[in-house]
Amino acid sequence: MISLATYLAPLSPCGYLPDRDWQLEYEVVAEMTAEEYEERMKSGWRHFGHWLFHPKCPHCSECVSIRIPVADFQPNRSQRRAWKDNTDIRLEIGEPQVSQDRIDLHAKYHEFQSDFKGWPFEGAKDRDEYMTSFALNPFPVEEWRYFLGERCIGIGYNDLLEESLSMIYFFYDPEFRDRSLGTFNVLSGIARARELNLPYLYLGYYVQGCASLSYKNNFKPSEGLIQGDWIPLAKPS
Repeated sequence: MISLATYLAPLSPCGYLPDRDWQLEYEVVAEMTAEEYEERMKSGWRHFGHWLFHPKCPHCSECVSIRIPVADFQPNRSQRRAWKDNTDIRLEIGEPQVSQDRIDLHAKYHEFQSDFKGWPFEGAKDRDEYMTSFALNPFPVEEWRYFLGERCIGIGYNDLLEESLSMIYFFYDPEFRDRSLGTFNVLSGIARARELNLPYLYLGYYVQGCASLSYKNNFKPSEGLIQGDWIPLAKPS
């Protein structure tokens, strides 16, 4: 691994819990193998492109890395329905690309989340920003594109690692929000991890009390990184 810089961001309003502040530690890497990243991920780090990050909040520990032991996963009724309702969707897996239709879909998704779910407003990424976030990576990343007929209605970026599949980010066309595409994307990840005999699917951070992340703890059983140990997470109440 070749590390270029580390940076502890100042405290700022939390993006998950409105009554909290958060603080993130970043590391920029020029080179990093998938094996090196997987070890960092096991201790709570994530990445967008060449930027690694993890929460280092002085007064809060609500951000919990979450993973699914895929061999033990049992879908609930709504998850089985989401899988059944989307059998007409075609998944294409390839290398990350940058195009205007991808940028437009990302912007459309974030505009909807801002208008209807209260997310902070983000202007549309330009080509360089999109490339830095999703297409330029220190090790190979998969781009998953979901098609309904010839129309791309969802895009996900995932790390295919030695012992796991890790979901980096997923966005979709809000016109198709009734299809539970976020759930379908996770179920597709579980299916692919099983096909490849990978023991875990990582979903990033789960924050109890954050509505946008609550779905992550609906896939059972799941494990969370609590004080340095991976332990079973309780079912949501």
